[in-house]
Amino acid sequence: MLSTVTHVRKDDALRFIVCLLILLIPGLALAGPALPSQDADWAVQQDSDGIVVETADLPGSDFQAFRASTTFDVPVSRVMAVMAHPQSCMKWVHNCTAARNLSGTFRDRFAYSVNDMPWPVSDRDYVLHVLTRGEPGSGTVEVRMSAVKGHHPKQDGMVRVTKSDTLYRFTPVGNGQTRMTWVQHTEPNGSIPSWLVNSLLVDIPFQSVKALRDVVHEPRYAGHRLVFHNGKLTNVVKRPDDSGDDAS
Repeated sequence: MLSTVTHVRKDDALRFIVCLLILLIPGLALAGPALPSQDADWAVQQDSDGIVVETADLPGSDFQAFRASTTFDVPVSRVMAVMAHPQSCMKWVHNCTAARNLSGTFRDRFAYSVNDMPWPVSDRDYVLHVLTRGEPGSGTVEVRMSAVKGHHPKQDGMVRVTKSDTLYRFTPVGNGQTRMTWVQHTEPNGSIPSWLVNSLLVDIPFQSVKALRDVVHEPRYAGHRLVFHNGKLTNVVKRPDDSGDDAS
């Protein structure tokens, strides 16, 4: 009985590690493997509850990338109200226990986040360089993030993670709906085997997208609009009269 319990605890610890590495460290590494293209050899691994999760090999890497997509019944402005709020990660990103902006603007900022890990694994923290771009014509918004070094002191008892590639794309599809596409590839440091990471590339994004789908319906994210200046997306703000979301 004891050996069985020990085995379960080890499996749980590994799952938490992989969850962190492929989900809680979203980022676009400026140096490292590029994300697979839209025309890459994507293979559908799960298609249920309105969510599709695909995986693809990346040349030169032992670790696969995933692409998760779904449609939200809310406009892009409402989804972006969630994405611009750092603390929202604690509601839909697994085991995120702290998050805050460090510096910068809506378009170009640095954020800090912490992931709580079960014993005996050390907690992980990371700094993200977040770039947000939008097209006023199409209403499409892209969020690219890079896990980077520096910008915040290393914390005792935590392991700083600095490498992962992520792209979030939010596209209006009419009737006040938003199409989300989330592409991510991570090269985790350490001795975590690639087969273990690859085995969890479906369940983790699937469950996370389901959670995000609930979060975007929270009242606090209603009544927002996207702000463009000289053709550039500069912010997402609450409407003064709270008259409803933008159609985009």
